[in-house]
Amino acid sequence: MREQHADIVIVGGGTGGCAAALAAAKLGKQVVMTEETNWIGGQLTSQGVPPDEHPWIEQFGCTRSYRAFRNGVRDYYRRHFPLTPAARAHPYLNPGNGWVSRLCHEPRAALSVLQQMLAPYVHSGRVTILTRHRLISAQTADDRIISITVESAESGDRLELAAPYILDATESGDVLPLAGVEYVTGAESVEQTGEPHAVQGEPQPMDMQAFTHCFAIDYHQGEDHTIEKPESYHFWREYKPDFWPDKLLSWTGMRPDTHEPITYELFPGTNRPSLYDYRQIADKHNFSGGLYPSSISMVNWPQNDFWLGPVIEVSEKERQRHLYQAKQLSLSLLYWLQTEAPRPDGKQGYPGLRLRKDVFGTEDGLAIAPYLRESRRIKAEFTVLEQHLSPTCRPDGKAETFPDAVGIGCYRIDLHPSTGNRPYLYIPSLPYQIPLGCLIPIRVDNLLPACKNAGVTHITNGCFRLHPVEWNIGEAAGYIAAYCLERKLSPRSVRNDPQELAEFQRLLTREGVELSWPSMRAV
Repeated sequence: MREQHADIVIVGGGTGGCAAALAAAKLGKQVVMTEETNWIGGQLTSQGVPPDEHPWIEQFGCTRSYRAFRNGVRDYYRRHFPLTPAARAHPYLNPGNGWVSRLCHEPRAALSVLQQMLAPYVHSGRVTILTRHRLISAQTADDRIISITVESAESGDRLELAAPYILDATESGDVLPLAGVEYVTGAESVEQTGEPHAVQGEPQPMDMQAFTHCFAIDYHQGEDHTIEKPESYHFWREYKPDFWPDKLLSWTGMRPDTHEPITYELFPGTNRPSLYDYRQIADKHNFSGGLYPSSISMVNWPQNDFWLGPVIEVSEKERQRHLYQAKQLSLSLLYWLQTEAPRPDGKQGYPGLRLRKDVFGTEDGLAIAPYLRESRRIKAEFTVLEQHLSPTCRPDGKAETFPDAVGIGCYRIDLHPSTGNRPYLYIPSLPYQIPLGCLIPIRVDNLLPACKNAGVTHITNGCFRLHPVEWNIGEAAGYIAAYCLERKLSPRSVRNDPQELAEFQRLLTREGVELSWPSMRAV
């Protein structure tokens, strides 16, 4: 087995992993980043999830590098696409005009921008990216990880990667169990955390948020693009969750805030919410010359959230079964839309809906990877609780102030239905700081979380799992690892030394990481 050494090894090339690699490389460190799929970018690319962001994202509330990514996406379309004059002139161009985000874009555009951002460090040899490499094992000694081993999906060869710092940027926190790092999963109890919305009684470690296998579609009226009937279609066609107002495959959903029924429609035209332009990633009206005969929509809707079983902390057989059924649910939703969905004109089905397999380049047309909303989470020096950022727990209307802040975030506490058969939790939160303490494991010295695996709870993960926050966490992890290498310190010692902490925070500020919010309201 070959060996390779670096200053920092990042396992997982998703949104947080890319941000971590950029940060460490900017400070001159040698980085190896592995990624199980063939695309880097995670939520932004291989999972097909347009950015979920707070209302002030265009003015403030993210890191300089995340803003560079957002601007890069807009510039990508301006440079390479025949935009209409109005679209080209719009300072906040939204390529898809989806209403979920101020920047809905195609996954391939995001992939290109991330590759361009990393290109100087890849070309110079400072960053090595190993795609299609799966994590196999971790080697430890005392309270440190010595190396990790990955396997190439193409050759089957194994590679041992050794570094003073290992960053876990996997979507599931996969390094944690292999390295014996203390972690939690699922839902903590009220007795454990004191959070108002934690579960009563015993903790439920297998109660995790739904995950989703997204896919892209466009629409060609008068044509028939009906897919083959999915194997599990009958099950999903008849499936009605106990807490859901109707069958899952219907136009009736559940309001996440009140749990009251809500009726959707496919296309805009009435006062009902339209699902087609909800996560629309390419609006044909933004492009001239008939470039796009149809707008393209990303299907990450209430109807294809899969909550019948987790893919973490289960056997490989069970994991594969749940991944398969999540794909079957998404394909069944598409088949139902094409063949049986009630239409305003009294007909059934929209056969003109076309599965855009080219958007991800996959054989089945679905996203390269599932969108996982919840991960293993480290047991950290400090854990962010609902009490730190919920307006109902903060009479002064301000989130807890963290002196060890390494970034900021803001989003509602948004939990999708869970494997514990619980419905949405969708409640306000206050603009908050990200404390360095939630990035430091209670024991292991050289492991840092760089994705959704930081020291948060099942509840607070609901507002930490979004794109700009994951990016900020990854970026902070990359910077603290590089800083500690320079000064021969540990993240723990930086946090607990006021002088070193202040110096590290000055570095973050110089690099464009915002550490505090102006006076804000709950969202």
